[in-house]
Amino acid sequence: MIQIGENIYDLNDPMVIATVAGGVVALLVLILLMMSVRRAGKSTEAVQFVASQVGRLSQDVQSLGQGQQQLAGNIRTVSDAQATAQVQVVQTMEARLAEVQAQMAERLSDNAIKSARSLAEMQERMKDTLSGSSEKTTKSLTELQERLATIDKAQTNIEKLSGDVLSLQDILSNKQRRGMFGEIQLTDIVSKALPADSYALQHTLSNSKRADCLVHLPNPPGPIVIDAKFPFESYEALAAADTQELQKTALRDLGNAVRKHIKDISEKYIIEGETADGAIMFLPSEAVYAELHARLPEVVRAGFDARVWIVSPTTCMATLNTMRAILKDARMREQTGEIRKALRMLHRDVEIIGEKAGKLETHLRQAGEDVSGVLTAATRAGKRADRLDNFDFEELAPEPEQNVVPLASPKS
Repeated sequence: MIQIGENIYDLNDPMVIATVAGGVVALLVLILLMMSVRRAGKSTEAVQFVASQVGRLSQDVQSLGQGQQQLAGNIRTVSDAQATAQVQVVQTMEARLAEVQAQMAERLSDNAIKSARSLAEMQERMKDTLSGSSEKTTKSLTELQERLATIDKAQTNIEKLSGDVLSLQDILSNKQRRGMFGEIQLTDIVSKALPADSYALQHTLSNSKRADCLVHLPNPPGPIVIDAKFPFESYEALAAADTQELQKTALRDLGNAVRKHIKDISEKYIIEGETADGAIMFLPSEAVYAELHARLPEVVRAGFDARVWIVSPTTCMATLNTMRAILKDARMREQTGEIRKALRMLHRDVEIIGEKAGKLETHLRQAGEDVSGVLTAATRAGKRADRLDNFDFEELAPEPEQNVVPLASPKS
């Protein structure tokens, strides 16, 4: 860019380049002419030629000056147009920039509102989630505490059961305690199945033998003895046997132990004229009872032959219920006379009730007639009271006498 006075010329403009090139050409021509004049000396022709060329050059310079002025006007016009265009562009850009800024501000505002709304919704969801999680956690902890309490209770029961099992093992490992265990279980079953006056515990017989329980059945069959036996060692050996030979040996020992108990009961507790012609051996274990019937049926038949019946807790309860029915039937036969006497008295009571009901019916009928007479008199008195109230004395007329039913006291 070249500034001459108030005018600014762009070196890239073609008109400026052409003007500059013309000035340079004119300067070169003038230099060549001056050099020619020097070389030619003082030749008049050369001077005239130079003068003519100088005049022509002067005219060209004037034409060039006019073109330069015209070019300067054109440049000024172009500069003004460019300035106007620049102002318009700047204004347009400023307006566009303002519009873009407004749109950006609006979008930023919308985005801020959306972000705030999303943040509020997210906070609400987080609050709900945290609240739900807190409730679930509280509920889970409550359930966990309840389950822990249940587990603690179950643990306590397990510990108690373990203690009971250990106590049971101690009882079963001792022969005397094992006998007491069978007697206690027999006592519990008998006390639940029979009336208290129909049996005797630890009853001593005439042969000085003490029976665990004596049931007072009527003749026949007569009083029957129930004795508890528990061949635990033999059964435990059978359960622990892991080979066929050991099982066979343990099974034989179990059979021999039960046979010995059958023999003892048959010899001690079956007394002619005092007890029934049979006795009951109580096994306080369903497992031993099932093992005998499943694998030692000959031992059970041996008990039948010796008139000793083997029972378990379940079958003992059924047997005792049968005995209870027998006792009930016997007592009913014993009380037949009293029952007939009570029936005669009941019949007399029914007759007395019939007589009293007849007398009551008579009294009620007489009372009904008395009430009817009272109602009739009350109606007649009401009519007379109405006439007196209305001063209808003339209308009063003597009424014929009516048969009034007198009130009478009920006959006893």
